[in-house]
Amino acid sequence: MRQPAAKRHGGQGQLRIIGGEWRSRRFAFPDAPGLRPTPDRVRETLFNWLAPYVQGARVLDPFAGSGALYLEALSRGASQALALDLNAEAIASLRQHLDTLNCGAGQLLQSDALRYLENQSPTPFDLVFLDPPFNQNLLAPTCTLLEARGWLAKDAWVYTESEAQPSSLGLPANWRLHREKKAGQVYYALWQRD
Repeated sequence: MRQPAAKRHGGQGQLRIIGGEWRSRRFAFPDAPGLRPTPDRVRETLFNWLAPYVQGARVLDPFAGSGALYLEALSRGASQALALDLNAEAIASLRQHLDTLNCGAGQLLQSDALRYLENQSPTPFDLVFLDPPFNQNLLAPTCTLLEARGWLAKDAWVYTESEAQPSSLGLPANWRLHREKKAGQVYYALWQRD
């Protein structure tokens, strides 16, 4: 279900960076089908949970969409961040935002997340945001690939958004549920890899 998180402006949505270096900056993103930017209130809760872990972290966002989580992590001091998305407009929009912010720590690729994650990771990530399109059965296979292909650091944090309760997702057995909440029809949870 689409969240009413962003105001619509001529076929575009808007998001606001909540904290860090770019706090209060606003950015437009394409209004594409299935694009559900994480609402401000949920992002604020998430980044309160992650406050001690973002600075200097390597971040992966395989379903970047609007880039709300990706940009928020960079604003709060992530050392590197990789965002993937199939939508060319979304990637072009994020590229423009990085240029505007003069940010060299962000990398963007137009790619199918599952195909990309089938490769072995050259370097593991400390923090992963998983907010795939709903009702497409993408979350569990993505988590399996993250584990199997070396994408996660030893004690990595993984954030998930889903239409189903976190305990029913069938995620890897070595992931410990740290926190979970529900906003509207969306469950969001933070996991730590043991």
